[in-house]
Amino acid sequence: MDQVKIGRFIAECRKKNNLTQMQLAEKLNITDRAISKWETGKAMPDSSIMLALCALLKISANDLLSGEIVTMENYNKKMEENLLEMIRQKEQADKRMLSLEIVIGVLSSTILFSLIFLASFLEMEAWLRILLIVFGFVLFIIGIMYAVKIEQVAGYYECAKCRNRYVPTFKSVFFAMHVNRTRYMKCPKCHQKSWNKKVLSKE
Repeated sequence: MDQVKIGRFIAECRKKNNLTQMQLAEKLNITDRAISKWETGKAMPDSSIMLALCALLKISANDLLSGEIVTMENYNKKMEENLLEMIRQKEQADKRMLSLEIVIGVLSSTILFSLIFLASFLEMEAWLRILLIVFGFVLFIIGIMYAVKIEQVAGYYECAKCRNRYVPTFKSVFFAMHVNRTRYMKCPKCHQKSWNKKVLSKE
C-alpha cells in the first residue's frame, strides 16, 4: 500500500468534510500529531480506529486502503489487491519479529554466560558472585519469555495431523517440547498432539 497516496487522500477527504486536523483528532480521541503523520505518509491509521475514521470521512475501508474512491466496477479487484497487500505486509512483519526472536535469544544467552564467567574467574565477595549469577539467570529468563512470546504471535503453527494453521496460547508454546521452532502441541481443531511447525502464512 502506498502510504503517501493514502495520506494525501485522508487530507483531501478531511478538507472535503470541513474538518481540521484537531477536530478529526478529537472525534477519534487521538492527537492531531497522529493525523499529521497519516497525512504526510509517515504512518497508517491503526486498525482499531480505521472504521471510525472512514465513517467520519464518508468513505469505505476499501477506499481508504486504496488511497482513492473506488468505483463499483473496480471494487472487488481493489479489495483483493488490498487484502493481498495486507497479508504480504503481515508476513514481512512476522519474519522481522522472528529474526528479532533469534537476536534476543542469543543476547540473553551471551549475557548469562558472560556473567557466570565473570563470577567464576574474577576475585570478588561471595555475595557479589551469587548476585551476578542470579542477575544473569533473571535476565536470561526474561529474554527467553519475551522471545517465546514473539514466536507465539508471529505467523502460525501447522498441525502435522490435519494441516490446520493456528495461533496457540503462550502457555502451550512455552511448555511444549521443541526442536527449534517445531513444537509438540495439541491442535485446537483435531485435538491431537503432534510436532507442529512454524509457518508464516495462513494458507
